[in-house]
Amino acid sequence: MKKIAWLTQLIVLAFALVACAGRTTGNIPPVADAGVLAEYRIGVGDALQINVWRNPELTVAVPVRPDGKISMPLIGDVMAANLTATELSEGITKSLSNYVRSPQVTVIVANPSSSDFQRRVRITGAVKSPQSLPFREGMTVLDLVLMAGGPSEFASANKAKLYRKENGEVKVYPIRLDDLISDGDVKTNYPLMPSDIVTVPERAF
Repeated sequence: MKKIAWLTQLIVLAFALVACAGRTTGNIPPVADAGVLAEYRIGVGDALQINVWRNPELTVAVPVRPDGKISMPLIGDVMAANLTATELSEGITKSLSNYVRSPQVTVIVANPSSSDFQRRVRITGAVKSPQSLPFREGMTVLDLVLMAGGPSEFASANKAKLYRKENGEVKVYPIRLDDLISDGDVKTNYPLMPSDIVTVPERAF
């Protein structure tokens, strides 16, 4: 009886391991329209056009200062950095309501100079030349690795990882980089998205 119970436990454990392996295999980054940022957030150095309908004296073209703020007539300094155009518009509308009846405010990012850093991809760790590069449509993990000169002699290439921010949470995806380069196994040659980070760890000696 003890032997049968032991065999039953072993079978259950085997099924559990198979199930876990299946979940790991399916851990693939979702495919999205990588050419479009989900939500642009205003950054330092951006040039903004702020229009207040029927109030030309309040309509201004302003830069976002290093402290993240802009200056507006009547209401003074307003924090703009890290807000979307819609969020900033709503904030200005609320502040102007103390001075103007039913203000209608539109915010346009005329020159999104800070977007360069939001639309970069980066590779760090055990590669010959760590890089921070402008994202280009169609880029893959292999493209980024080749631009970095490939893994270094100390790399543990099959333990590389892709870090991607999704819905406010950083997700991590395994990359079998040695299999990709040496064997042509493209299963983990993921399409990249803006702000992706690829890391290649060193071997433990």
